[in-house]
Amino acid sequence: MTSLKPLLLCCSLLLGGCASLSSNSIDTSPQASLVATCHIAVKQQIDALALPLINSHRTPGLVVALLHNGQRQVFSYGFTDTDRLIPVSGDTLFAVGSVTKGFTAESAALLVAQGKLKWSSTLRETIGKEVPLSADAGQITLLQLATHTSGLPRQMTTLHMLSRLSDYLFTGHPFYDELDRGEFLDYLRDFRRPAYREVVYSNLGYSILDYVITRQSGETPQTIASQQIIAPLGMTHTGYQPEILPGYASRARGHAGDQPKFVRRGEQVPDWHFTGYMVGAASLWSSANDLLSYLAAHMNGSGNASLESAFKDATTVRFRQPDYDSSALAWLSNDFNGQSILYQSGFIGGFASYIGMDIRHKTAIVVLQNSFNWDNNIGHRMLLRLASSDDRQQACKP
Repeated sequence: MTSLKPLLLCCSLLLGGCASLSSNSIDTSPQASLVATCHIAVKQQIDALALPLINSHRTPGLVVALLHNGQRQVFSYGFTDTDRLIPVSGDTLFAVGSVTKGFTAESAALLVAQGKLKWSSTLRETIGKEVPLSADAGQITLLQLATHTSGLPRQMTTLHMLSRLSDYLFTGHPFYDELDRGEFLDYLRDFRRPAYREVVYSNLGYSILDYVITRQSGETPQTIASQQIIAPLGMTHTGYQPEILPGYASRARGHAGDQPKFVRRGEQVPDWHFTGYMVGAASLWSSANDLLSYLAAHMNGSGNASLESAFKDATTVRFRQPDYDSSALAWLSNDFNGQSILYQSGFIGGFASYIGMDIRHKTAIVVLQNSFNWDNNIGHRMLLRLASSDDRQQACKP
């Protein structure tokens, strides 16, 4: 049998940042950060980070929504695409990719609170004894799936997937159709867990979580999220079927950026559509305003006791690893210079998204762009700068 390792290595090199979520570069100089946050207005700071991306044509459009000191601000740059030149705004629809996973994990948290799921349940217990699983696969818990600590890789390394991945690099077409169809049970038959437990971001893990939620509850995670998270929070510009959302006709269009590797930067690429077990991993569309409301509910309360319990469950760090991201449920936790940030990144088709929270300072930020760029640092930078400023207000005084 031909080994998949050379093909996998080649595709990994072409994808570049595929092993990580994004490049969240940050300000490493406390002195520089202090000067910036004390003496430069927030709008000027965000302009300085966002405008170079627009002016250098790294993305046609960019929206930054910020909640700080109880004040909501939205900063919009560029257009939904290079043809229609419709300005983006806080209500513009963007595909948010893996930010979807947070809604799926919190749907599972709601089911756990209702006694319909247990985080400690294993795949052997939830999938059924009739399905052949390896010993390692059978011991994977739902909590490990939700925290990216199951040992499962980002995706299955089948010849079909590698063929679709190769096509994606030249066309931008999706390559997760096997996961969407649920063709992961055969993979689990031969799965062997890595020797060391660590956070390994896994679309495969979340497609399996989608499968388990649907099998155990009789409802898909997107149905649960739509009814119990999105609707109660009044997120009218958020859903899994963008064509029925307000503003769909003037939605942001995705564009090539760092990926697909062999499509010219700035060209429009196809929207990705899933109908099966990848919906809970990557199918959500939303707006900056809606996502900021979602983050605000996590930090300031929603008035819904069930939701607040699920949010608390979801944002509790379950696995810590030094010098790298620790993990909660879908949320990743990043600590730097005494500050702690919870965040999620999403990349799909021609879009990149970031949502982040500094719960201690009650600061939240959303960054949406309609180009696939791994370097997604505006959110991280601003959360750390504002946290430094909030902690050092006395140093800013004359």
